[in-house]
Amino acid sequence: MVVTALEIPCYAFTVRHASRHLSQFYERLIGGSGIHGQQFTVLAIINKKGPLTLMELAGELALDRTTLTRSLSPLERDGLLSITSSENDRRVKIIAITDHGREKLEEALEMWRKAQAEFESRFGVERAARLREELRAAADAVAC
Repeated sequence: MVVTALEIPCYAFTVRHASRHLSQFYERLIGGSGIHGQQFTVLAIINKKGPLTLMELAGELALDRTTLTRSLSPLERDGLLSITSSENDRRVKIIAITDHGREKLEEALEMWRKAQAEFESRFGVERAARLREELRAAADAVAC
């Protein structure tokens, strides 16, 4: 018997279940850009906020440094990000988007916009907006 998220009254299980499906949906639609979901998010945040320290970016993504460092390696290798040491403290790493990273992000943004529109078409625009707000509120309610 297959157990679905609806059969287990656990908020975390239900969110993880939905997250897996939504992630797969977005991966299918933006995968042609050559970057994956979390990579897209990293590039979008740095593009919007400007260069960030590793710790600042980890905070934005709610990730630990080790996990984030592993995620950044392919982006740096592919020339989408630069990782440099701070002039003030060599131990502090500064993450910045490169011109190539901006180009790749622009390409992915077109696909992301289509994914957003497709999700809203299937789920409903107002319902999708409410879902996003409720998930933000839930995260805020339990954030450490």
